Amino acid sequence: MPSLTPALLIEALVLITALAGFLGLLLRRNLFLKVLALDVMSTGVIGFFVLLAARSGVRTPILVASSSSASTPVAAFADPVPQAVILTAIVIGFSIQALLLVVITHLAQREPSLQIEALEEAAEA
Repeated sequence: MPSLTPALLIEALVLITALAGFLGLLLRRNLFLKVLALDVMSTGVIGFFVLLAARSGVRTPILVASSSSASTPVAAFADPVPQAVILTAIVIGFSIQALLLVVITHLAQREPSLQIEALEEAAEA
């Protein structure tokens, strides 16, 4: 049995977080809880991408005016593109959540329980 390294433990916890959010999205019938589960799932997915982008032994691509930076090979610098993509995903996820909460607030005026079955019955009537 392989030993449980800290990196493997963090990966397992992040994947469990994404799975818990996905299960909450499928199993909950309240719209607010579905949005909350969507947030948990997106946090887990973003955390997983952060773990994939973080490699050991890489440096931040900030050049310093010293003689030691000139001897560092280019391959030892971290790629900033995954970091920018992750930051963009965070901003888009936040805006989607805000939009969903506004829609849920308007739906709560019609059906305060926010249960999917009650909203479907109100739509049919």
